[in-house]
Amino acid sequence: MQASEQVREHLSPEVAQAFVNGLPEKIRLGLMTYAAQVGFPIEAVIEMAIAGFLDEDAVNFPGCNPVGVDFGRKPNGMSETA
Repeated sequence: MQASEQVREHLSPEVAQAFVNGLPEKIRLGLMTYAAQVGFPIEAVIEMAIAGFLDEDAVNFPGCNPVGVDFGRKPNGMSETA
């Protein structure tokens, strides 16, 4: 696998930092604290959270298989205008 392909399979540190910077403070601090406690970079923690949300057996994007997600259904609590 070439390096450019590998980058596309994982969240980049730059994108992860931009994402974290846009989060509410308590969520940002929670993610950063967890990353520090487990010794993972923040991009790995965000990737684990997203992959685990889409596929409960996944720990990263390459292992994520979101085929069970019903993309046509609105999640509970989401209004039609959200």
